Amino acid sequence: METPLVSIITPCFNGEPYLDRYFSSILHQTYAPLELIFVNDGSSDQTAEIAENYRPQLEAKGIRFIYLYQENAGQAAALNRGLKLFTGEYLTWPDADDEMTPDCIEKKVAYLQAHPEYDMCICKMTQVYEDAPEKTAVLMERRIVEGKDDLFEDLLFLKNVFYCPGGYMVRTSVIDAAIPDREIYDGRGGQNAQLLLPVAYRGRYGYLDEILYRYYIRTGSHSHSINTPEKEILQLQNFETILLETLKRMPHDTQRTYESKVRCHYARLRFGNALDTRDPKLIQTYYRDLSALGSATF
Repeated sequence: METPLVSIITPCFNGEPYLDRYFSSILHQTYAPLELIFVNDGSSDQTAEIAENYRPQLEAKGIRFIYLYQENAGQAAALNRGLKLFTGEYLTWPDADDEMTPDCIEKKVAYLQAHPEYDMCICKMTQVYEDAPEKTAVLMERRIVEGKDDLFEDLLFLKNVFYCPGGYMVRTSVIDAAIPDREIYDGRGGQNAQLLLPVAYRGRYGYLDEILYRYYIRTGSHSHSINTPEKEILQLQNFETILLETLKRMPHDTQRTYESKVRCHYARLRFGNALDTRDPKLIQTYYRDLSALGSATF
């Protein structure tokens, strides 16, 4: 029986400080064969040189290495470049500043091979700090629920989920069924909802009760800078746009069912953040938005 090819797609913008760790985690994977598509999203540092310096080691290990460069357009646009090209039976798309455990890919493939009824598997992850990677700061997992397990709705409404892509592996067959043109909404601000939502809606998913990925918390990074209510409002607005644009690319009845629910849910969240600011103008603005949707009930 032929061992299935696993494709890895990683967008990267100015990854110089952490690319040695990233490429080392690829090289130390216990699984083969692998295909690595690395998309440089307009980096202005030494990302290109570092990536090319790893080519001989990757190819010596039998890893097919595709390096792509684009002018800076955001993670989703970079992921789209890779989606058009990958050829593996399975896909994972880890971030360039994180780290897979050596057995990460091997165990996910084994799980999906043993469970052909599942189109995607989800492992546990840890958040760790750069200066103490051996210590878990936060355990990231999707807790198994009794009754209906609806990953699609939970992704839409941020319930019992994480979006970090290193926790997921997906069959190519469900990607091609859910996203036939392999083109996700390329608005800035993320890449994972656009891919995970159609797959979660179309496919079935199972869980690996193992920690197979480390998500690094970098001091001063954009994603871990101190949030303010105002900043969270902007993040919610951007995320809502991503969700609505992704729904537009799904079956019409799905869009019709969930569009108003998404608008109301995120309007409530924004109003809650506006209350935290204690700014009368912001509170009034987001109360009007909530009222216009018929959701201003307390």
